[in-house]
Amino acid sequence: MSHGRHHVPCHTPRPPAVLVRGTATGAHHPLIDDSARPEDLTPTPPAAPSSAGVAGRSAASAGHTQDGYGAAQIQVLEGLDPVRRRPGMYIGSTDTRGLHHLVYEIVDNSIDEALAGYCDQIVVTLHADSSVSVLDNGRGIPVDMHPTEKRSALEVVLTKLHAGGKFGGGGYKVSGGLHGVGLSVVNALSERLDVEVYKDGRAHVQSYVRGVPQGPVAVAGHTDRHGTLVRFWADPQIFPEISFSWETVATRLRELAFLNKGIAIVLRNEAEETAHTFYFEGGIQAFVKHLNAGRNVVNQKLFYVEREIDTTMIEIALQYQNTTFTEHVLAYANNIHTEEGGSHVTGFRSALTATLNKYARKASLLKDNDANLSGDDVRDGLTAVLSVKLQEPQFEGQTKTKLGNSEVAGQVSAVLSDSLMQFLEENPGDARRIVEQSLTAARARHAAARARELVQRKSLLESATLPGKLADCSERDPALCEIFIVEGDSAGGTAKAGRERRFQAILPLRGKILNVEKARADKILANEEIKNLITALGVGFGENMNTERLRYHRIVLMVDADVDGSHIRTLLLTFFWRHLQPLIKAGNVFLAQPPLYALRKGKTVEYAYSDAERDTKMKAIGGKIEVQRYKGLGEMNAVQLWETTMDPETRVLLRVDVEDTLKADDIFDRLMGSDVAPRKRFIQTHAKSVRNLDI
Repeated sequence: MSHGRHHVPCHTPRPPAVLVRGTATGAHHPLIDDSARPEDLTPTPPAAPSSAGVAGRSAASAGHTQDGYGAAQIQVLEGLDPVRRRPGMYIGSTDTRGLHHLVYEIVDNSIDEALAGYCDQIVVTLHADSSVSVLDNGRGIPVDMHPTEKRSALEVVLTKLHAGGKFGGGGYKVSGGLHGVGLSVVNALSERLDVEVYKDGRAHVQSYVRGVPQGPVAVAGHTDRHGTLVRFWADPQIFPEISFSWETVATRLRELAFLNKGIAIVLRNEAEETAHTFYFEGGIQAFVKHLNAGRNVVNQKLFYVEREIDTTMIEIALQYQNTTFTEHVLAYANNIHTEEGGSHVTGFRSALTATLNKYARKASLLKDNDANLSGDDVRDGLTAVLSVKLQEPQFEGQTKTKLGNSEVAGQVSAVLSDSLMQFLEENPGDARRIVEQSLTAARARHAAARARELVQRKSLLESATLPGKLADCSERDPALCEIFIVEGDSAGGTAKAGRERRFQAILPLRGKILNVEKARADKILANEEIKNLITALGVGFGENMNTERLRYHRIVLMVDADVDGSHIRTLLLTFFWRHLQPLIKAGNVFLAQPPLYALRKGKTVEYAYSDAERDTKMKAIGGKIEVQRYKGLGEMNAVQLWETTMDPETRVLLRVDVEDTLKADDIFDRLMGSDVAPRKRFIQTHAKSVRNLDI
């Protein structure tokens, strides 16, 4: 087969997201999901609006409908119809992430009861029939007649958007469910939902089918219990996959237990008859200790403060470690992980920097003529959890990824400034070690700045001065270009010969790059292979990184399917995650999937990408088959590499995506950090799930 290249890059979308999960070792990386799909690189472009369409709209506005588009075509969605029609607007997506969001919405209601002081136990059960139930011992959802809706308040909460006790009616002082859409959205997206409310000595029950009540609220009997039980079956008409992951649910419940000390959250698996209770009396102090488990800590005594200012409750716990040089600061507002930060993070960072500088000068650790420590310096090796709980949180949209309340910045800053200074003065040994680590980071930062300046100056030059081993493409629109990062000159030579020169670039790397998990920026930028990679991509490095300068919008890591290849891939992923993370979050990083076997029968050749696929295809083909095991990309000729791994019409790429940043940080730390014990435990735990291991 010749190079039948039919690449149409001018309308290339990104392939569907590949969620990052899994915990195997060997050639299979723990952050990559193998259930990838072939890319569709040749979609039909959307048609531009015609002039007739514009004219038609003008006519319609004047009372005419020449194009058939008038008032009759304007739909008004009532009740829960908008949720079923556009579920992504309410839960983000209908993939597994959106599916699990249903559980979190119900659990958040129970947590709100706990924050109000009426609940101290929540039981989440993953049932054998793929349904999920959430039981709490709170007050129970009101069941009496609503004064204006003229039906049970329970039915109102389950069937009307933005109906709940979180809009200033006195039901809740602090709440994460700001928009009041949680339970009604779950109801709308469930094939079936049953609710039981234990209140005032009675058990009240009601059932729904796709958001429609199957009867009024009824009394099922007497009870001494109090609280609410919600059980739902996700609708397969909405969700392609309706199986819930124990690990995914457990991660969120553990997080909630850390953030709400003294609350017991039980997770049960009905099919396996197992259960686990998450309960942390120490709250976020236990959270920080959990994050730093197995690391070398700098301040043996963990810093913690809890204080209320103007009805805003502020909790901060922090501890420095020197096992890795990365910053781990997790910020929450009303139990919601604000990944994009916000005002509370701004106040935290400014107070941390100012206080450590003030103490360092007071203790003569910084001289009069020394420059102040920067924010990056004082956050070197920092692990912290910041949690604020306030009455009227202002989030950016339903996704709630950034806190906007401006007053919170000053409140957090005031609390941290006073309490941290007191902590440093009362613990001079820990204080000195923290400042000394920050000073070491400052020296490394100055050295890195000089190295970065050289690297970034080089990366801004024209392609004539790009790395000598880079075989660039002729296309100059980054959106149409892709670069294959390959290991070794042999594989690089094959890839260069087999590529489509118009839009595919090849960068061979010599050997294994530096393990950046164990190195600061100055050491990283001294590594020749990393410098070549940074220069080729063009985005720069560190604080001056600019993703708009990216020269290739598709970065493909293409390594051998053996132990060395797996190690190189992990080293590269570690570098991208720690220092070029925006490229991963933007969906620019992919993994090539070269075949493991070539199956030949006569003149026919088929390829297999796993042992299982090899066995299946051999049975299907039948007869005498010659099996070739590829130990490296260099063993393929250019045509084979193109057909199996590089041709956009036939290849399979895995997009690197991250569902849980905390878990990703932990895995990279375990696999690539300087502490051997966690890595040994990880390998022992997952040894049985190794795939494609070639020794």
